[in-house]
Parts: sequence; C-alpha cells; structure tokens
Amino acid sequence: MASLRDIKARITSTKKTSQITKAMQMVSAAKLNRAESNAKAFVPYMEKIQEVVSNIALGSTDVSHPMLQNREVKRTGYLVITSDRGLAGAFNSSILRSAYQAIQKRHQSPNEYAVIAIGKMGRDFFRKRNISVISEITGLGDTVSFSDIRDIASKAVNMFEDGTFDELFLYYNHYVSAISQEVTEKKLLPLTDIASNKNLTSYEFEPAQEEILEVLLPQYAESLIYGALLDSKASEHAARMTAMQSATDNAKELINALTLQYNRARQAAITQEITEIVGGAAALE
Repeated sequence: MASLRDIKARITSTKKTSQITKAMQMVSAAKLNRAESNAKAFVPYMEKIQEVVSNIALGSTDVSHPMLQNREVKRTGYLVITSDRGLAGAFNSSILRSAYQAIQKRHQSPNEYAVIAIGKMGRDFFRKRNISVISEITGLGDTVSFSDIRDIASKAVNMFEDGTFDELFLYYNHYVSAISQEVTEKKLLPLTDIASNKNLTSYEFEPAQEEILEVLLPQYAESLIYGALLDSKASEHAARMTAMQSATDNAKELINALTLQYNRARQAAITQEITEIVGGAAALE
C-alpha cells in the first residue's frame, strides 16, 4: 500500500497537471473563436469564385481546360493537413488513418503515389512508414494567411499541370462544431466535381473565357487548399480544447479518489497510533 507521503505527492502532481490542462483549454477556446471566424469569413469568397468558375466551365460547351478533364491515372498525389503538435485527441490520428488506409487500398507500388504534407505530425507519420513526402510545410502559426501557404499550394497545382500527378486528393478535418470534426476527403484535381449553381448569374467576360480560366482555375484550386487549412485550424483548436477539458475532468476525478485514499490511510495511521498508545498504557498498569 502506498505511504501517505507518496499519495500526497501524487495529489500535488495531479493538481499541477490539472492547472496546466485547464490553462491549455482556455487558450484553445480563445484561438478557436478566431479560427472559426476566419473560416466563416472565407466562405463568401469561395462561393463567389466557385460561381464564376461554374458559369464558365458548365455554362459553355465550347470551353475546355486540362484542369477540368480526367486523364489516365499513373500517379496520385495526397495533400494531407495535420497539426504541428499533439495533445488534440484524435484530431491527427483520425485523418492520418483515413489517408493511410486509402493509399494502401488504391495502390500496389510506392511509385504510384506521393504525399504533400502540411503539418509536422503528418510529415513524420508518412516518413516513418517510408512513404514519399514530395513536399512539406511546418511551423504554421495559429493565424494563417494565404501568403504562408502560397508556395506549397502553387506547387501542388503545378505538379498536376506538368503531369507529376494525374489526380490530387485533399485530406483534412472539417469543422462542424466545438465537439465534432469530420474527416474529409476531397478530390482537388482534376476539377470535375464543381457544383452546378442552378441560379447562375449572367456574366460578360473580357477577355475570352479560355484566357480567364487559365488564370482563375489555378487560383480556385489554391483557394480550396487555403480554405481547407482554415477549416482544419478551427478543427484543431476545437479538438485540443475538448481534449484538455477531458484531461482536466479526469484529473479532478483522480484528485478526489487520491484524497479519499489519503484520508483513509491517514485515519488508519491515527487509529494504529492510538491503539499502540492504549496498549502501552495498559502494559504499564
């Protein structure tokens, strides 16, 4: 049985851990509010650019672009968004498990695919399994601007255009609420899944539609990556907040259990001392 000193030390240690997890929970809650606002603020832009792309791509049968057409798949790219740090519950493990299972299911040879990793956790995960990480970016802050990921987003799109990849999938955690995040797989390229808007606005294009697509489609694909990253950041803070709240609650339960154990052990020690004193007094009589 643990001594009173050992139990007291565990109580003190657990209380300090509880203070840390409580502080991390509050920090994540504050970051979540900003990340959620950033993700929601980006939605109107994405809806408008998608409307314009749909108007050109689906509104005219004479317009075509390589990024809108399927081709024979020889090599597939996987852009996986994770965090740089852990302590976020199942945030990283769920997205990495989904991406890894998809790779194992679709491919027989390592030459058939490569990974673009955003986040240290994803990069390290794939490298440990000898999966080619063709490009990476780590150390992104909690507030991400498009300029922070412009290079890797542009590189991912260019690798599709130059034939390095014949299709590109995007994996990230979609923010639903503070307690719910969904693992999302999206076929980023080719852009064959552009939603059709039944209430298309009438546009007059200058210069020609083909020239507009040459500029707009790469920007649209890069914006999809940036939007997914904003969504993932909100999910990360929500997952970390929930995980730290659970850790704080567990610490409190453990402190209560240890306190009860400490009181029982202390009471047993006092009873033992009284018994010894009474026994010693009786022996003197």
